[in-house]
Amino acid sequence: MQGSKPAAITAHVTELEMTSPPKQSLPMPVNIHTAMLRVSEIPLAYYRFLYLRVGKRWHWTERLRMSDEELAGLLHNKSTTVTVLYVDGAPAGFFELHEREDEVIELTHFGLMEHALGLGLGKWFLLQTLLAAWAMNPRKVKVTTNNLDHPRALQLYQQFGFSPVATREATVEPLTDAELLALARKL
Repeated sequence: MQGSKPAAITAHVTELEMTSPPKQSLPMPVNIHTAMLRVSEIPLAYYRFLYLRVGKRWHWTERLRMSDEELAGLLHNKSTTVTVLYVDGAPAGFFELHEREDEVIELTHFGLMEHALGLGLGKWFLLQTLLAAWAMNPRKVKVTTNNLDHPRALQLYQQFGFSPVATREATVEPLTDAELLALARKL
């Protein structure tokens, strides 16, 4: 029924951490023109576009429901970095790191847009993300995933050296049509 509120989804959440940099070395994918650019003072509309394009199928909603003031306060804080992956000149994914006061770097968001899936970029992009995190000299790096994420996300994080440290259940409230329409007006 159009306009109805989507049913809440229960997610099984896994928190992971790693205490040393990854040992892997991966070549840049061939025959693909890529660039990674760290975006300082990212425009909120651009961030929301990236967040929606990467996270919609994985039910990312939290940042889309934030006010401009809340989102700017988080993203424009010196402890947060956003880096965008471009493929053939177009945005293809991003990662977001948050430097906490306890010498911990949290990988808060990581992902590729649909048009970048299947190009062999996932592992390489995750390695670049982790190298950027470890370049900040933390004592550990943390990430959280859940069963609504890419089916191989948990396995990939563990392959790169993360170990599960906690699990919990969480409720995800999918975006309503009205929220998507309001978001489209902000873009």
